[in-house]
Amino acid sequence: MSRARGRHAVLDRVARYPTVALVLQGGGALGGYQCGVYQELHEAGIRPHWFAGISIGAINAAIIAGNPVERRIEKLQGFWDLIAEPAGSMLALPALAVRSTVAALPPHPELLAWANALSAWGALLQGQRGFFEARPLSPFLFDDGSDAATSFYDVSPLRETLERFVDFDRINQDAGVRLTVGATAVGTGNFRYFDSAREPIRVEHILASGALPPAFPAVEIDGEAYWDGGIVSNTPLEYVLDCRAPADTLALQVDLWSARGPRPQSMMDVLERMKDIRFSSRTRHGTRTVELAQQLRSALKELIARLPDRKLPPHLADTLAPYLDDRVFNIVHLIYQSGAHERQHKDYAFGRLPLQYHWEQGRNDMALTLDHPAFFDLPDRDIGVATHDVHRLTAD
Repeated sequence: MSRARGRHAVLDRVARYPTVALVLQGGGALGGYQCGVYQELHEAGIRPHWFAGISIGAINAAIIAGNPVERRIEKLQGFWDLIAEPAGSMLALPALAVRSTVAALPPHPELLAWANALSAWGALLQGQRGFFEARPLSPFLFDDGSDAATSFYDVSPLRETLERFVDFDRINQDAGVRLTVGATAVGTGNFRYFDSAREPIRVEHILASGALPPAFPAVEIDGEAYWDGGIVSNTPLEYVLDCRAPADTLALQVDLWSARGPRPQSMMDVLERMKDIRFSSRTRHGTRTVELAQQLRSALKELIARLPDRKLPPHLADTLAPYLDDRVFNIVHLIYQSGAHERQHKDYAFGRLPLQYHWEQGRNDMALTLDHPAFFDLPDRDIGVATHDVHRLTAD
């Protein structure tokens, strides 16, 4: 089958789902991968209408949801082009020199690793333009509960950047777009989702979802302080599935951390592997939870069919009603696979070279996924759920 025919076949299948959600995990600088995934989706004509994200995923989701379809790629590129440069001017010329040097040489893992390390150190020392800036004084000098006492970086530049790249009125007024972001309440430790289908979304909600301590300060929303949602759950997949949309759902889950990986050979490998496992585990848990729920639904339907009058007692009918519909869930995974040159600092190597690499990997993985139209088939209603991952397919 030609690629053009394959794309047409995918569009036909996607059109069968009343709910199409793009679910974006947190992962800092790795968020460029999500942009590549979305660009390939966009160019294939696939238009999700529900965008759910945590941390950098919330930022990308807000930019997509907060712009007209024809300007979304432009806005994503504009945002990432802005934050790919170091804050201030001290590191701007060295960063340009590194990019020029690496571009002029044959690609080599150690050379790319060196460039990425410099990007990460630049982010730590100075911050990223339009995103965050290093505070002039150490937070250990204060104990007054202020942002200066509880974080290493000032994120006021991000507020201005978000207001520039995101039209929050569009998000809150366009019934054809839904945005969901998650954050963690500092005072209770409880996780909370902010959903434009239920309440207006403001810039504070996006800032809160990405307020990863101790780097960034907590963000106050309606009198309560919130930190990054990734502290509790790094993906909103469970929320999308728990909402039980009133019809069949296709969830495009874009993960920035892979649960699978080789055994570490060095301490740096250990630190990277720890991050991968920690931040990928909730996706696996969410997928397994919905699989179990769907198995329960199938078992209940079979049990009811064996009852004498094929009916539940009235006091049980309402309780079990949510599990007795025949809607199905299809979860298509896009999981970033770390390059051989990447280290444990890959999530804060915000330079232009890592961005280009991540973005291209996202495009490649989405293109490979779209080459499998069967991934987008409606699942068997007796089973109720299906999961697909092009990397797992090739590994098997």
